[in-house]
Amino acid sequence: MTWYHYVSYFFAGAFLANAVPHVTNGISGRPFQSPFAKPPGQGLSSSTINVAWGFFNLAVAYLLVCRVGSFSLLNTAHVLTLGAGLLFVSIMLARSFGRFHGGL
Repeated sequence: MTWYHYVSYFFAGAFLANAVPHVTNGISGRPFQSPFAKPPGQGLSSSTINVAWGFFNLAVAYLLVCRVGSFSLLNTAHVLTLGAGLLFVSIMLARSFGRFHGGL
């Protein structure tokens, strides 16, 4: 396994983490921050835009996990790398979105 497979799995975790708030808020019918709002990342986008953005993130995560290398849930290094990407971006998103929604 080469080093760039692990980079791919880390970023797949990041995209998975980013998909969660967009899909959940979009499905719930709530507007939420997205890169397409004005100003980007601070203004609110429609629930439809957030669902689309969340599913785009899921698609990218799928490509990074399933089409790069041979990811295995039985390989601890693979799972830890994916989990590190999930944790890192989840904490970043919590701090970023917390400014707008009362958490920090």
